Amino acid sequence: MMSLIIFIFLRIFSNSYLNVFQKLLTSKGEKSSVINFYSYLGLMLIGFMISFKPIFHLELIVPILVMGFLGSLGNYFIIKALSCGELSTLAPINSYKPIVALIFGIFLLNEIPSCTDLIGILLIITGTFFLSSYKTLFNKATFYRFLALIFSGLEAIFIKKIILLSDIQSAFLYWAIAGFIFATLFVILSKHKLKIERCNVKFQVCLILMIFLMQYSTNYVFEKINVAYALALFQLSTLVSVFLGANIFKERNLAKKIIAASIMLIGAIILILL
Repeated sequence: MMSLIIFIFLRIFSNSYLNVFQKLLTSKGEKSSVINFYSYLGLMLIGFMISFKPIFHLELIVPILVMGFLGSLGNYFIIKALSCGELSTLAPINSYKPIVALIFGIFLLNEIPSCTDLIGILLIITGTFFLSSYKTLFNKATFYRFLALIFSGLEAIFIKKIILLSDIQSAFLYWAIAGFIFATLFVILSKHKLKIERCNVKFQVCLILMIFLMQYSTNYVFEKINVAYALALFQLSTLVSVFLGANIFKERNLAKKIIAASIMLIGAIILILL
């Protein structure tokens, strides 16, 4: 039980800090596709180091490819969003992930939302209006963040399936390899040079380490408890990100954003757990 609590908190804080390093890199002029490429390259190397005898069978091929495609797209659009938006404004939007799951549940699983689900949705939408003005909220950065939300929400389903068919280490390795394949494709299509300025290499290394801690701890928690409960607990990273955005990047309206994050967090928990 104690190890589960440790990994939950590790996931919450590593997720917030990896967004900090993504924003630092983009603010220093690095391209999103290049950051994404080197992130998955580093993660793939770590994956080979921690997975000595990966479990593999043919049933894993399709989930691995789908997971890699969704994961690399989600990571790319998060970086794009952070390159043109505020961390403390974009972070609370992650609370929309349960709504994404609910929408796909209606069409794919024929699950009709209950009254408590609708209350959760209403709270999340209410929290949105505390974030900022209409002009600030409905812009390019939030559009990218919503795309990232959709892709990462769907990715979680395939990560859980792969963990059930293999183990934590194997799932991480396959996640990194598949992500690297698609990240390579994206960087080729973008025609950006595969170059990170020497002064920014330390931030890229820190980003890789934070993503590793985030994803490995996510896999561990997914193995131990229901994905829905895990997603609810992970929403706590929203509040951490709001504080980091205000303190590191001097983003304003902290009190307003804390209110927004708190309301959306309550809505997400109601939507997932009740």
